[in-house]
Amino acid sequence: MLSFFKFWKQDLPAGLVVFLVALPLCLGVGFASTNIAGLEALPNVMSGIIAGVIGGTIVAFFSGSRLGVSGPAAGLITIVLAALTDLGSFEAFLLSLVLAGVIQFVLAFVGFGFLANYVPTAVIKGMLAAIGITLILKEIPHLLGYDKDYFGDESFWQFDGHNTFSELFYAFNAFEPGAILVGFLSLLILLLFDTMWIKSKAWAMYIPGALVVVAVSIFVNQFFLGSIQVTGKHMVEVPRLASLEQLKSIFHGPDWLQISNSKVWVIAITLALVGSLETLLSLEATDKLDPKKHKTNPHRELKAQGIGNLVSGLIGGLPITQVIVRSSANIAAGGQSKLAAIIHGVLLLISILFLSSVLNLIPLAALAAVLVLVGYKLAKWSLFVEMYQKGLSQFIPFISTIVAVLLTDLLKGIGIGILISIFYILKRNFQNHFTKEETDEAHIIILSEEVTFLNKGGILDALQQSKHKSIVIDASRTKSIDIDVLESLQEFKFNAEHEGRQQITFINL
Repeated sequence: MLSFFKFWKQDLPAGLVVFLVALPLCLGVGFASTNIAGLEALPNVMSGIIAGVIGGTIVAFFSGSRLGVSGPAAGLITIVLAALTDLGSFEAFLLSLVLAGVIQFVLAFVGFGFLANYVPTAVIKGMLAAIGITLILKEIPHLLGYDKDYFGDESFWQFDGHNTFSELFYAFNAFEPGAILVGFLSLLILLLFDTMWIKSKAWAMYIPGALVVVAVSIFVNQFFLGSIQVTGKHMVEVPRLASLEQLKSIFHGPDWLQISNSKVWVIAITLALVGSLETLLSLEATDKLDPKKHKTNPHRELKAQGIGNLVSGLIGGLPITQVIVRSSANIAAGGQSKLAAIIHGVLLLISILFLSSVLNLIPLAALAAVLVLVGYKLAKWSLFVEMYQKGLSQFIPFISTIVAVLLTDLLKGIGIGILISIFYILKRNFQNHFTKEETDEAHIIILSEEVTFLNKGGILDALQQSKHKSIVIDASRTKSIDIDVLESLQEFKFNAEHEGRQQITFINL
């Protein structure tokens, strides 16, 4: 038990930073999930906070991830809204979420987590850079005081018909002077705290820059901005729970009578599959960012996510996944163990119970500055240089993933990146599955140890281009050959000899 608190000096400030990042994101996802017309039983905006608390406590406790942080996922909002429209009831949706948690738990036992091992590194790094760029582009409007889009949106297209780039145009034409001052002062403080001059100070480990940003932004906004003071929708808006009745009102339970509704099951399966994929992608990315390169068991992570979604569905929360923005903020803040994630979850709980009046003094521009710096660290120019130096087979999937994620969403962008990576994998298989030797008497093709259907095209191409009258196909080293390749070689031998073009000799085939 004592080992759990071994790194508390590093985890406490890191957990505080993650809390400051997660709070507006949880509220933003909760707000976006209520953005639907014609439905009486809407989720409360606090459903995002509920999911954040569960992700930061229950999921973190059961997770094996050292630095991963879970919470409500912006990428699942469209599924949530479609489900609410289709089911017509938040309580029926909660039943779907409970079932999704059970399905995730089952997926962990049948080995679904193995998919995490098959996402190319170039795609994962492209995803990280794309999320970083998206964060910067999405937070610039909030930095300028233009808050039409909800905090934490990751999709290219927004609910109001705008997109990531058009939002920037409107932001530069409708900014708030007070928000700009707070935002850029916050950026300067964060950049100062990121210098070696500050990092070398003994006290810097215990006082994160994000906390200083929040304190300074509140002080400056309350006492120095005067007529351009940031107010209203440009501030954090945590609902105040002044009584036990108000506290009870934020919780909802599933409608168990809908258990036989086929739509409930379809949505449950969708949430389980999409949520699991997002978690596995974030898990793989977090492990790559981890300075100690800890490798997390994906099956254990899916079990933890399943438990979290089950509990979230039972008390009125939103779907939970591991989230790369929170996880990268944790890593950047110096988190050392999952205690940091748990601290962030506990702080979220304390904030909604006791600190709403203080939190509502924080300008959104200050928190946007924190996210802009997180985005910068995910998309540093050095990453682009590194990937370019590795060659086009790595650089093109990397850039393609970035562009695809920016113009669509996380899962579609990853899918496009993987398809482009597969093209290069096929190309390598086409080229690197045999060796050739040429003598005066014959053209010798020596097959590799493993010959699959992916190698068929390259082998046949080499045979067709050979000018020798005698060709030897040597399978002495081959341990396994796909029946499809074998049949193609036999067919080529038959046709070549039947037409009198070449003499084909097989060795150990």
